[in-house]
Amino acid sequence: MNASAEIEQFFGVYLLYNVNPQFKGRTYIGFTVNPNRRIQQHNKGKQAGGAWRTHGRGPWEMVLIIHGFPNEISALRFEWAWQNPKKSRRLKHLPAKTKKENQFQYRFRIVSVMLNTCPWCRFSLTIRWLKQQYKQDFPLEFSPPAHMPIAYGPVRIKKNASNSSKSKPEVSEELQLENDEEFLSLLKRNEKHIRCSICRQRMKDNDTILKCIHPQCSMQAHIICLAKRFLTNQPGELIPVDGKCPMCKAVVLWGDLIRAKQGCYQNLEECTSAEEDAGEDWTEQLQSQVT
Repeated sequence: MNASAEIEQFFGVYLLYNVNPQFKGRTYIGFTVNPNRRIQQHNKGKQAGGAWRTHGRGPWEMVLIIHGFPNEISALRFEWAWQNPKKSRRLKHLPAKTKKENQFQYRFRIVSVMLNTCPWCRFSLTIRWLKQQYKQDFPLEFSPPAHMPIAYGPVRIKKNASNSSKSKPEVSEELQLENDEEFLSLLKRNEKHIRCSICRQRMKDNDTILKCIHPQCSMQAHIICLAKRFLTNQPGELIPVDGKCPMCKAVVLWGDLIRAKQGCYQNLEECTSAEEDAGEDWTEQLQSQVT
């Protein structure tokens, strides 16, 4: 039995499989921020928050979930395209369901193509089989990108540390100052000396800064500087997938850096794969400045 993975800031798109003998084989695609709660809602019906298309047809099993999207909007767009491949401009060229395919095989074929299609192929997504007995092998021509891990087992949602109430940082007795104003002045002077690890320019209050996710590394850089550094090995792209940290030289996923910026990983000593995109606001910055 697989131990459950604990994940922060969860945005996932899942595939349900019907095990009711009367409706067996039917599928349903949906979006969730909490898969454990969502499957319970589907099986309890509309009155518990389940979808009308799954109401009264259970039990359902959540067998596959794609997670690691940078935000709710990107996950919902993925959900819609998976549900409506013939209406999606990126997928409408795909062959319709064949007589040899059941619903589950057809849905898996569609998502296999989606994971290799822009913009989704550049997200740091995780492909997770929640029920291993339903696991399918990806076609060789549509194997997931190397930066997308295939995982197994359930997930547990972990509250984002940045959402908890913020308290004043603790200061050791050795650093306590008699005058609070003197203490704040010291902090401000120290902040003024923080420099970008790439361009070496001093950080400003309105700068968007990314930091290395490895606890022992002190790298921090302007998002534009780091994107340009990563993109030197990815010509023609706008948003990087990964790159080497300019200080510790470890290869990190762009999505991990963005998720760390949003408050994830604060209580973890080691980081695993997460999401890739910069979010809509930061994407606009890159579009205007990374050329």
